[in-house]
Amino acid sequence: MRSHLPRAHRSAVVSAWVIAAAVTLAAVSPAPALAGAPHAVGRHADPVGGPEPKADEAAVIGEGHARVHARLREAAQGTQSYPQAKRTASLAALQESQLKTNAGFAAAESGRFTEFFPSPDFGVHVALLPTGKVLLFSFERMETDPTKETGPTNTVGRTNAGRAYLWDPSRGTGPRAFKKVPPPVVLVPDGHYAPRPAPFFCAGHAYLPNGMVGVFGGNVGGKGGSGAKLSFVFDPWTEHWFRNRDMAVGRWYPSAVTGADGRQIIMSGQSERGTGTPTPVVERFPSLGHRVPWRPFDIPVDLASQRLRVDAPFRNDYPHLFSLRDGMIYGLGRDADQQWLFDPVKEVRTDLPRRPADFRGYGSAVPLPAGFRGPDSVLVLGGDPRDPLTYRLSGGRWTIEEPRAFGRTQDDTLILPDGTLLTVNGALDTRDYGNGPFNPKADPKYRQIELRDARGHWRLGPAQRLPRGYHSNALVLPDGRMLVTGDELQQIANDPDIKDGMDGSIELYEPAYLHRGPRPSLERAPAGELAYDAAFQVSSATPDRVARAVLLAPTTVTHSVNTSQRHLELRRTGVHGNTIGLRTPPSAADAPPGYYMLFLLDAKGVPSTAKWVKLGVR
Repeated sequence: MRSHLPRAHRSAVVSAWVIAAAVTLAAVSPAPALAGAPHAVGRHADPVGGPEPKADEAAVIGEGHARVHARLREAAQGTQSYPQAKRTASLAALQESQLKTNAGFAAAESGRFTEFFPSPDFGVHVALLPTGKVLLFSFERMETDPTKETGPTNTVGRTNAGRAYLWDPSRGTGPRAFKKVPPPVVLVPDGHYAPRPAPFFCAGHAYLPNGMVGVFGGNVGGKGGSGAKLSFVFDPWTEHWFRNRDMAVGRWYPSAVTGADGRQIIMSGQSERGTGTPTPVVERFPSLGHRVPWRPFDIPVDLASQRLRVDAPFRNDYPHLFSLRDGMIYGLGRDADQQWLFDPVKEVRTDLPRRPADFRGYGSAVPLPAGFRGPDSVLVLGGDPRDPLTYRLSGGRWTIEEPRAFGRTQDDTLILPDGTLLTVNGALDTRDYGNGPFNPKADPKYRQIELRDARGHWRLGPAQRLPRGYHSNALVLPDGRMLVTGDELQQIANDPDIKDGMDGSIELYEPAYLHRGPRPSLERAPAGELAYDAAFQVSSATPDRVARAVLLAPTTVTHSVNTSQRHLELRRTGVHGNTIGLRTPPSAADAPPGYYMLFLLDAKGVPSTAKWVKLGVR
């Protein structure tokens, strides 16, 4: 994405109101970013990220609070220029067109979209946790007019702040199902050093073996957006954030991936010097001087990252990073000539062949399922609205695979429990849905999902409620459904109540396999750690219906970058009554240590509800 204390003579009521408003409201309108690059600085954005205060007002209450008042006035104008009636009518029209489009799709063949409900967060970043809850985090809203930039890309000061929430699916879809989990308060080196919840939006993230989410980087503000050195983990067990030592360099739009040793490799991102200064520095977390956080009570606090000897000079942000079955890190850049193989042990980089396609913006990439072993190939797709082709890297060479129906950027492609792929979300370009930038009216085709079967053939499916492009996200839940969220522009343009504090929205999709008969059951799975290449047992009340057992890694995703996905078949060793014998993947290179969803599937691909299992024994 791209103050001062009140004076004593001001009333306490006004002061409290101003302070509360300062964290949530501001107005800065940078111009839309170019595809594949961070947000650009808008022509009208001032150096501190907001409208100029009135001189007489500043003389009375101080410049900081006068700026807050100026932002409040501008935000109020935003609701007038884009009134609630317009948002309500737009959402109703989208619902009507969705129903009309989807009437032609059978749920047993193409699945169906079901619930659509408000969320308190935009969902610029999402992560499925081993507790079954979903972490959503982003930034405080700066604008209520979707034809303007919503986020604090160039904002300097306390209003450049992050926020985070948990959604608990077991509590339903209402406000009570969400819990606020604010990031730590930090002092950002932006010249103001004003305390605020950490501005960690447009960071990179990946899982640690103990189920925690490492989050690296963020936005200091100014200079078209500049990189923060911040390093955090979110602990799903205590539901709190913990801060670690700053990284060696600032990173805005970095990527992170978990390697076979459980450590996280961090690359790329705009440095603290601002947009246009991507860093080549590679770091790992934690450093080799610290043990990898393994158990749920191993909470990383004040741990250091470590700079590697190898560099990664990506010209553009958010490269796709994958740890494949050979233990290497594959860095697939957006530029066709920046495709690299990294050895995290020897700390060396070698060239991979140039990708056949030219520059790719924000498009998805997926490590393809490869049976009982870990993935050894990657499918790159999306990122160019003129190119519907898909590209596979396997065995050190590229091949051109079957195209999708049309090209799209900002898309999310997921591996489903049955091993098929599903693409959701998309746009023509950054903030452009086919009718110009910052225009919420989207080309209807970008609302349709696409499905890829086991033979690699694609077909269009039903339409989602909202068009979702930039900052859109999706993940698979333990019950086999798909969650779709993100894209603050579209969420604000279609907010059923712009004043209620529920800025975002979530939509749920039921894949076709949930409409092909009853699920097989999975009653019990091991609660402890599982060694690699080891036998274990699960229990099922329907053992005769179980045809397959698979592991599906949870997803943490942003900006179409999903480094955590993985799908593995499990070898079956026998069935005795209600007990099914299985065998874990061969090695940590096949499946990095951590938590996975275990699904049992029948012959039609219908999955059980998943149980969480943990791979890797210290």
